Amino acid sequence: MSQVKGNETVKLHYTGKLSDGQVFDSSLQREPLEVKLGEGQLIPGFEKGLVDMKVNEKKTFTISKEEAYGEVREDLFQQIPMESLPQEIKPEVGMGLVSKNPDGSEHQLRIAKVEEDFIVVDANHPLAGQDLTFELELLEIK
Repeated sequence: MSQVKGNETVKLHYTGKLSDGQVFDSSLQREPLEVKLGEGQLIPGFEKGLVDMKVNEKKTFTISKEEAYGEVREDLFQQIPMESLPQEIKPEVGMGLVSKNPDGSEHQLRIAKVEEDFIVVDANHPLAGQDLTFELELLEIK
């Protein structure tokens, strides 16, 4: 029976949970994830967890924050003056914002703090600083 070696395309179902058991993402109610390994499309710990799995095998493992989205970086917090925001926006903690870069690409931000004259935005990945647990079921190796 074949096993995942590291550069194949695989199809799988997954459920990702935080350390408190809260599900943050799952493919169970949609199409399985199909991805080519070894191309940096997955967080390192997730990809490592797939290696040596066999078709129809189920596996649960925990990825440390270092192998997931890393530590929360303080340098990714930034103050933005209120007058820089569009007038129609009423900022609230947790609200998502999109910043456009000069090259046209976009960057996702979250509001971390709201003060009278400014907001603080957080450009960290929402799962930064957290260990993640994944339940996988390998469906196919291509």
